[in-house]
Amino acid sequence: MLAPNLTGLVVFLVIPTIASFGISLTNWNLMGNIKWVGWGNFKDVFGDVLFWQTLKNTSVYVFCKVPLNIIFSLVLAVLLNQALYGRTFFRALIFLPMIASSVSVALLWQPLFLTNGLLNKLLTTVGLPPSTWIYSPKTSMMSVIIVSLWKETGYYMVMFLAGLQSISRTYYEAANIDGANGIQKFFRITVPLISPTTFFVLTISIIGSFQIFDLTTVLTAGGPVNSTNTLIMYVYQAGFRFFRMGYASALSTVLFFIVLVSTIIQNWASKHWVFY
Repeated sequence: MLAPNLTGLVVFLVIPTIASFGISLTNWNLMGNIKWVGWGNFKDVFGDVLFWQTLKNTSVYVFCKVPLNIIFSLVLAVLLNQALYGRTFFRALIFLPMIASSVSVALLWQPLFLTNGLLNKLLTTVGLPPSTWIYSPKTSMMSVIIVSLWKETGYYMVMFLAGLQSISRTYYEAANIDGANGIQKFFRITVPLISPTTFFVLTISIIGSFQIFDLTTVLTAGGPVNSTNTLIMYVYQAGFRFFRMGYASALSTVLFFIVLVSTIIQNWASKHWVFY
């Protein structure tokens, strides 16, 4: 019964992963003969200035976007878990951006970031100076994070809603009898009891953030001055723009181990703060 799923897993995940590692030890341009270079590509990777810049950009994106995503989605989940009028409508409205593809979301936001776009008009209306948004290295990554939060917050909000609704009301009733206020109930009951959900959201959010590609490709094309060029974008550029498949595979292997180590650390740390 598991054979169809296991076959797909092996054919589309395990074999390509092993093949990618094998190609990373070669010099290949997709057409000519494959030349064995051993660890040469990995030496080039760690001596590549652009690799370190894309890794820095990706790390900034991950460490800024993931905490904000968790905070915003949790706050919205708590608010929409209350007995509010029209909460089903607001849940659907907040989740709606997740249905759209990243390409369409990027195309939607591009006009808003123009110098004379809606966002700058709103800023000047309230007396604030206009921003350069995606057109300056200082604000381009912030702009990408804003778009990503707008798109993904509803998705993680639904997960937190599922976690909140699995908490028995008896805990809150007991807290009411003891005279606990709303803040105490949130940090002493809600946060510990949804820690498995938080751990799951944290893990998949970090993994997904390290693989940011389509949003930055369409919204900024990695610019300006490579300020939003991410590691997975550099893998694509090395492989399909410069036809250095061995080097691109080495980059993807490095990214694989970065994500693997990050996940292992999260699993180890979860023993100290996740309550099952």
